[in-house]
Amino acid sequence: MTTTDPSPAATTARPSLRVARERFLSGRSLPPGVPDEVVAAWRRARFFGVPHDLAEPVACPPLPGESALLGAARPVLDRIVPALGAGGSLLVLTDERLRVLWTAGSVPGFGACGGLSEQEVGHNSAALALRTRSRAEVHGPEHFLDRWQDVSAVSVPVLGPESGQVRGTVTVVTRLCAAGAPHPQAALAEATVAAFETELRARAGWDERALLDAYVRAARGPNMAVAALDGRNRLVSEAAQRLLTPEVLGVLERTAAGARDTDVTGFAELPEGAGCTARVTPVRQDGRTIGIVAALEPLDDPGLKAPVPSPPVTLTGSSVSWRHAVGHAVELARSREPLLLTGERGTGKYALARELFGPDPVQVADAARDTGLDQVLPGWRSDRPLLLRHAERLAQPGVAALNSMLDQHPDTQLLITYTPGASVGPCLQRLLDKLSARSVTLPPLRERAEDIRELLPALSPRPAPGQPPLTWTLDALHALERYPWPGNVTELAHVVRALAEQRRASGPVRRAELPDAVREGPAARPLSPMEHAERATILEALRRHGGNKARTAVALGIGRATLYRKLREYRR
Repeated sequence: MTTTDPSPAATTARPSLRVARERFLSGRSLPPGVPDEVVAAWRRARFFGVPHDLAEPVACPPLPGESALLGAARPVLDRIVPALGAGGSLLVLTDERLRVLWTAGSVPGFGACGGLSEQEVGHNSAALALRTRSRAEVHGPEHFLDRWQDVSAVSVPVLGPESGQVRGTVTVVTRLCAAGAPHPQAALAEATVAAFETELRARAGWDERALLDAYVRAARGPNMAVAALDGRNRLVSEAAQRLLTPEVLGVLERTAAGARDTDVTGFAELPEGAGCTARVTPVRQDGRTIGIVAALEPLDDPGLKAPVPSPPVTLTGSSVSWRHAVGHAVELARSREPLLLTGERGTGKYALARELFGPDPVQVADAARDTGLDQVLPGWRSDRPLLLRHAERLAQPGVAALNSMLDQHPDTQLLITYTPGASVGPCLQRLLDKLSARSVTLPPLRERAEDIRELLPALSPRPAPGQPPLTWTLDALHALERYPWPGNVTELAHVVRALAEQRRASGPVRRAELPDAVREGPAARPLSPMEHAERATILEALRRHGGNKARTAVALGIGRATLYRKLREYRR
């Protein structure tokens, strides 16, 4: 729940805004001092073709049943309605598309409407709150419609408990307020939204427990291939993981998303060549469909084509850049000439090198521990393949010993891994130049983020007997995919192992459980070292206080407005 600066009308006399609006509508030049934000909003309304003298309610298509937001809001609204009648206020609840879900109270001049989007009614506080994700006020002549010239409105967005996405807005409308002060019902709007978000958070927990219970009931048995999904969470048995392709999973995700509006009982329509069937059963909670359970069965058809054999290298990842690099390395490794694997730290150079050698015994030399190769080369057998790690750490004697070895044993199967970045000496540079014709560069994880969903099961430790595998909410997956991963796959593996070992909660991993840097995502612009330290301190304080910005500001000894400003600056 957030607030913004006062409405632009607070710094402009209302009579002058009325004159400015009349001149705008008649096509005449505007007087000086009209806020740019207000003029831009009027222009958008004119662009959308909104008539300023709109009198009839705007008709919206009927909503498909009661929304989850309205269901969570009803207990709160029932407590608020009596206060509205006494105060001469109107309260409006909309969904994330600004379709009106519920109204109570009355204010002369506001009138009824089915939606509050700018395309339908022009500038208003609900549309502004949705766009800015913060509290917004619109007063009198700031509105585009004639019928709203004598009302003031304050709106607050309702944020989802897990994703942080806007789920709707709450608007309180009153007669025109005095200029310069916050809307007198701003506190009511914010308190109402806080109560809605608390109820949504509680209901999200109930829905997750219901989904988990349905999954456990369906997955009884060692070889049951079962997946439970609700559009945010995903629970998949080990047997189902072997059958689920990205295409099949996409179909099930879309089925789960549409299950709230249609009956999905029966077999899902899977793409041709899926290799399995999926019998779908809806999961219901309090009379609502919240997700699905899919029971998968492999197809046992002798007419099916034989499966395509796996490539020689089975490292996880199906992105184009990764498969191209792996395929090129496999092709080059077929000859016994030296091969150079380059890439950022943690991209998988060593793992790929071991795969390329196969089951044969390999002599491993690590230049990070033996810069001169004094410990490895004297005992090395010329008939055994040699894997040299961290070539960037080689000292000049080590480079000379390596060149000498290649001169004496030109048919040696040698594979070198190299992490660019640090400056190298002329001897090592000449060696790298000589190997450049037979080199492969592995892409960093940020350039193949689509592989993260495949990497997570491979990196997760095997669960204890009777425990479900580690799964992830969609919001957590999106955060993992947006993070740049400076440590690449190695860093991702550390995060996954730490979560598997330390978490005490059941169900899928939520975004809130991720490390601060991963959860919040990268800064939108390069930060100075001091800004990096300040941002890390703020994120840690937010984590300690459960995301409450008011308590965080008090703990840090700064004003709440300063905290908001700093967070906005890091997102620019």
